Amino acid sequence: MRQLAEEGMTMIVVTHEMGFAREVGDSLVFMDGGVVVEAGHPRDVLTSPRHERTKAFLSKVL
Repeated sequence: MRQLAEEGMTMIVVTHEMGFAREVGDSLVFMDGGVVVEAGHPRDVLTSPRHERTKAFLSKVL
């Protein structure tokens, strides 16, 4: 998957691997219960989440 991303392949990936999402993603969407809670550049969402639900999730997986 990393190679495909580096080659410019467009993909939609569902993952809990935040390191992978940060490294290869152009955009990150955090969803809860089928609803988009937060979206943006992976580094922004992962380092400065705006919503409490995103913060709570990240505190458990990072």
